[in-house]
Amino acid sequence: MILLLLGVLLAAQIVSLFFFVDERSLAVRAALGFEAAGRAASVARLLEEAPIELHASILRAANSPLVRFDVTESPQVQEADHNVAGPVEDRIRRLLGDQFTREIRVDVHDVEGTIMPLSHLSPDMAEMHVAMMRGDLSALEMSVSIALSGGDWLNVETRFERPPLQWAWGSTVTFVGTAAVLLAAGFWFLMTGITGPLRRLAVASERLGRGEDMEPVEPTGPTEVRDLTAAFGIMQQRLTRFVEDRTRMLAAIGHDLRSPLTALRVRTEMVDDTETRDALTSSIEEMQGMLDATLSYARGVSASEASERVQVGQMLGDINQTLTTPVSLAPGPEVSVSVRPFAFRRAVRNLIENAQRYGGNARVSYDVQGEVLAIRIADDGPGIPDDLLEDVFAPFHRLEQSRSLDTGGHGLGLSIARGILRAHGGDVILSNAPEGGLIATLTLPIDTAASVNGPETAPGDFRPYPEIEYRGTT
Repeated sequence: MILLLLGVLLAAQIVSLFFFVDERSLAVRAALGFEAAGRAASVARLLEEAPIELHASILRAANSPLVRFDVTESPQVQEADHNVAGPVEDRIRRLLGDQFTREIRVDVHDVEGTIMPLSHLSPDMAEMHVAMMRGDLSALEMSVSIALSGGDWLNVETRFERPPLQWAWGSTVTFVGTAAVLLAAGFWFLMTGITGPLRRLAVASERLGRGEDMEPVEPTGPTEVRDLTAAFGIMQQRLTRFVEDRTRMLAAIGHDLRSPLTALRVRTEMVDDTETRDALTSSIEEMQGMLDATLSYARGVSASEASERVQVGQMLGDINQTLTTPVSLAPGPEVSVSVRPFAFRRAVRNLIENAQRYGGNARVSYDVQGEVLAIRIADDGPGIPDDLLEDVFAPFHRLEQSRSLDTGGHGLGLSIARGILRAHGGDVILSNAPEGGLIATLTLPIDTAASVNGPETAPGDFRPYPEIEYRGTT
């Protein structure tokens, strides 16, 4: 917008300068033409009042390097251009006191060809005259033919250099001053009135998308931006209320279902038939597991946990120590991120245990790509068909179609992991390794530390949805 305003200002300045130069050129040409008209009228009056034997002396004295006088029987100007030279003709008539009783012809045109200097000129003046006549200097030629009382014609030929193009320093100072004020005012208005509020709104949108608990954004700036901020605040309230209502509802369901399940477990112990009792107990435990998994999935994106800054290598090492079967953990760079520790550890554990269950083993590595942390969990299992890589993230979706929890689980592990990562501004991507096996890539913006339950992200550091190259390697 600032460049557009400066462009319009510059265009207006150029147009103004064009008209200024043109007006100045016309004024200079008019002044030179009036001066030549005065000389021509004076010489014509002298020739008519002086004896004929003095005419040659008068003409010789009147000649100059750029003005030449000559008396002939016929006019040098055959056809007058009244549109161009009308003011010069009128001035000559006024100086001669003529009321259109004599013919005066005036013509103004560009110099063409070469006219030799007058014989009485000095060498320096003759050289300059010849240079101008050759066109080395940009010049105009005005020819005047005045009818004398004796029947002859006074022919006047004068030449003057075109006015050079001069830059108006006053206009330059005005332009620079106006541009400086426009830059300062425009920059201040855009940054404080438009860009600043929009940038704060963008940061707030990113934080809201991560499920953070944040204060409403204060509407500032122009009316349109204030309306947008107000609409965002209403949306934030509605989303927060929706999530809270859903969480309370699920918590209530979980609480209400635990009592009947407990009662069923007690009644099951009263069944005498061992086979029936074991079947009922297994079904109740499965229902309890599904209930716990569902509640865990619902709480997976909850922002109730405070964020902490953790060192990635140390966090992965701590997770590895809590596993029943430790995994191969490759060393990586020293990098720290701000996450909700319990939720993030749970997402990593889900993916590692998923790799151990279906791939037989797990290898964990991590590195940094630009502004993104990438944690890769690879296994040596059969992998997943490419057309099903996204389907497995759907809640309760299981590739293993049996009802056994030992082989298929509840189908919520990957959903919980992706929900947690996306609540942190990252994601989980599955890909098949070229040499076989499945790779789960966890991505997390490193600059999340500046915005998740912490100081507000600086305007220049805001990078929503960072991109990363997902490589099928370990």
